[in-house]
Amino acid sequence: QVRLLVSGGDSVQTGGSLRLSCVASGIIINSSYMSWIRQAPGKRPEWLSTINSNSYITHYADSVKGRFTISRDNDKNAVYLQMTNLKPEDTALYYCAVVRVVRPDGIYDPIKDHEYWGQGTQVTVSS
Repeated sequence: QVRLLVSGGDSVQTGGSLRLSCVASGIIINSSYMSWIRQAPGKRPEWLSTINSNSYITHYADSVKGRFTISRDNDKNAVYLQMTNLKPEDTALYYCAVVRVVRPDGIYDPIKDHEYWGQGTQVTVSS
């Protein structure tokens, strides 16, 4: 059974930082592209960032570029998302997911291009 255990969500103030972790079990992700996705209440899931298998390639949505950093540790079967300068609009449930369809242009659909989502962790940013 594939599981992606996501942790690190919390409530912070505007300008704060958080580091999310995603640890996989039931699947070896070291050959997979991995993404972070979020979903705010009442909104469609939003793709945030993707990293390739050896960390050489990363892509970011414009909404988080320059503030969020994706990384991975294949020895730990894990992916991370370092978030800085958090804003109230970053409030959402955050998920990691395995990329099903690699997009050379680095723009991903959160639903169509991913499989095996984690359970989500809540990030709340207050002003």
